[in-house]
Amino acid sequence: MFHKNIKLILAGLLVVAGIWQFTESNIGNGIFLILLTAIPIFLYFKNEFILLAFLKLRKQDFAGANKWLSYIKNPEGALVRKQQGYLNYLQGIMLSQTNINQAEKHFKKAIELGLSMDMDLAVAKLNLAGVAMSRRRKLEATNLLNEAKKLDKQGMLKEQITMMKEQMKKI
Repeated sequence: MFHKNIKLILAGLLVVAGIWQFTESNIGNGIFLILLTAIPIFLYFKNEFILLAFLKLRKQDFAGANKWLSYIKNPEGALVRKQQGYLNYLQGIMLSQTNINQAEKHFKKAIELGLSMDMDLAVAKLNLAGVAMSRRRKLEATNLLNEAKKLDKQGMLKEQITMMKEQMKKI
């Protein structure tokens, strides 16, 4: 696992090498090196282990996703702020199956650090509403459900939100 700044240094070195190849009249090599610069820049903004963990989660392989996330040893040094949010989001999703207290901490941290997509933010708030509802905090759960409903623009969580509102009426 590389530090996030090492990826930028590698990209800078590739640009310098590409310019050097242009000055040596090796235009093809220069173009290739400049295009190759896109890989470390992409990996700076989208961490490879988080991408692989998302692929495992799509197949419902929680153990495999957890394995990929375990390779991230120092999140503050290796990830930018949004990636740290997604790391906490993924850990919260996996822990919501077993330990709801730790999952709540991870979801709160993910919301604090920020998530890029509204849908991910809605899922995190929906899970937090479920935790608040299980702890009999009806007002907090209602606020979180309303926020999740506003963020769910495609209506993918509509059934879950209405089901949780029905369960809250029983409390």
